[in-house]
Amino acid sequence: MEFRHLRYFLVLAEELHFGRAAQRLAITQPPLSLNIQQLEASVGAQLFTRNSRGVQLTAAGQAFVPAARALLDQAGHAAREAREVAQGLVGSLQIGFAGTVLYRGLPQVLKGFAAQHPRLRLVLREMSSSDQLIDLMHERLDLGFVHTTRVPAGFSQILVSSQPFVACLPAGHTLARRQRLPVAKLQGEPFAMVSRAVSPDYHERILGLCADAGFSPEIRYELRHWLSVVSMVAQGLGVALVPAALQQAGLPGAVFVPLAVQTPPYDTHCLWKTDRDQAALGAFLDAVRGFAQPVE
Repeated sequence: MEFRHLRYFLVLAEELHFGRAAQRLAITQPPLSLNIQQLEASVGAQLFTRNSRGVQLTAAGQAFVPAARALLDQAGHAAREAREVAQGLVGSLQIGFAGTVLYRGLPQVLKGFAAQHPRLRLVLREMSSSDQLIDLMHERLDLGFVHTTRVPAGFSQILVSSQPFVACLPAGHTLARRQRLPVAKLQGEPFAMVSRAVSPDYHERILGLCADAGFSPEIRYELRHWLSVVSMVAQGLGVALVPAALQQAGLPGAVFVPLAVQTPPYDTHCLWKTDRDQAALGAFLDAVRGFAQPVE
């Protein structure tokens, strides 16, 4: 018995017509008949009856259908596993990410990739962009999702998303109902910000937005995570300028207001060492490219 026999049998069992089955299999009828005869000889039972009215499954044939499908499925699974081992699509990938990526497509990429490559384990570590760069340099990470313009030499990147900054205010704030907010209106307010050590690029960018509006912000809280910044604001402890994606966090007590000026974008890049030759990494990067939809 060969897998070819099983495939021919299942197509004929579905069509119950030698001509249509042969057409689906892209062969002529005589080879199809011969293969069915060989299968019946191997099984030791007649699987079809043939008469002037056409082709019908015998009781033995009906019983053989699920078994034949299971055998082909098992063979397909075994072949996929062998290919994945040969191609390096087993083991694990170490992935770093900054928290806001959870609202800019990372979960969708992970779900789709895991469904296609169930034998490849994805290990995720939430880290600041600066910490990710260090671990990428020392190859403790295979790739990272970072927010930085300071990409070292020898790295490649994919722009995953681009978004504006918005004002984040306590829900009861007098400015919370504005349609658009000039940055200058935040002068004198206590600010919550991601610390310079965690995200030097965007710390400086926020300071620059305030400077362009004619003031230096009173930084009351320096935090390690953007969600911590929003949480501080939601508790009524200050205001902030944050990436627009954080609106999806759903933290009660925080209101997000578009700014009246165009801001430099908050970009998310997928970053990896250019010379890192790894089949699993290449497959994951293909999934990232397929999802990346930069927002102008």
